[in-house]
Amino acid sequence: MRKVAVGLMSGTSCDGVDAALLETDGESDISFLGGLTLPFGDDIRSRLREASQHDVPTTELIRLEKELTEHHMESVRLLFKKYPAISKKVEVLGFHGHTIRHIPNEGLTMQIGNPWPLAREFGVPVVNDFRRCDMAGSGHGAPLVSMFHRALFVNEPHPTLVLNLGGVANVTWLGERNEIIGGDVGPGCGLLDEWTQAMTDLPHDRDGQLSSLGKVDQSIVEMAFTTPFFEQALPKAADRYDFDHVDVSRLSVEDGAATLCAVTAEAVYRAVKKLPAMPKKVWVAGGGVHHPIIMQMLGERLGEICNVDKLGLNPDTLEAECFAWLAVRHLRKLPLTIPETTGCEKPLSGGVSVDFG
Repeated sequence: MRKVAVGLMSGTSCDGVDAALLETDGESDISFLGGLTLPFGDDIRSRLREASQHDVPTTELIRLEKELTEHHMESVRLLFKKYPAISKKVEVLGFHGHTIRHIPNEGLTMQIGNPWPLAREFGVPVVNDFRRCDMAGSGHGAPLVSMFHRALFVNEPHPTLVLNLGGVANVTWLGERNEIIGGDVGPGCGLLDEWTQAMTDLPHDRDGQLSSLGKVDQSIVEMAFTTPFFEQALPKAADRYDFDHVDVSRLSVEDGAATLCAVTAEAVYRAVKKLPAMPKKVWVAGGGVHHPIIMQMLGERLGEICNVDKLGLNPDTLEAECFAWLAVRHLRKLPLTIPETTGCEKPLSGGVSVDFG
């Protein structure tokens, strides 16, 4: 049975909250109904970055969680204001929260965000805590978008690859006989964002304005791939600290940015080369799809690179839409993760549903 759901996502790039409306049966019947992004202000953005990169006092963390939750609530209010007729049909809300830690090798993950105020205000069940069931079942807890990708790209010529370029880059490979392989493959835009923020007043390297002027240091690119993470086969998920060894501090701002773009593109390429077959086409979603230098470097390595907007999908809200879809799957007790996507021991229907009643 189809349900109208809201999905909410706050990514590690700390840009803001993506909110989306979806009608779906939790399988391949999916209708996109609209979405928006509510950007973070400078204060909450910097505090989220601080909390995700360093240990902060517990009181500060729970205050931050309260503000983050209120920001998510405001994004839903704006979404309902933008789509008033559809908002009356919403039956469930998928709330990912904001990842503060993800350490899969130790079975540890933490997303902050309180589902109870959302359940109270909007009067529908709120599904949250999506990752810990998978990790309890020996999975990596990520990526969670792979099953959604398979539902969306079921009619594309296979093998095909879906690349999500957020703070971390993850891929979903779909084979000709319905095979699926998912996993994190590298730093995505995370290292580039941190470098840009540290060296300039810019929140990120918008339109490649820094990296387009830089020269890649190939020795640093090669050094980036000497750690155990890159030797592991998919499925796998990245630790918060897996890429901190990539050091461009001796380079100029522009050369550092260009080199980090090359690390991202090369990480994707090296992971794809290890898959059973090279994809006929690569579809890209996430914030990185708007970065011309990363997209150019990916194209040089992988051939045809396509923004998912060519299929009528929104690359900026696709992950939020995924959590709306996962919330419906949770209600139907369908698997959210399988061994091929997260390394879990068996298909698992994760998540926790809260209802204020």
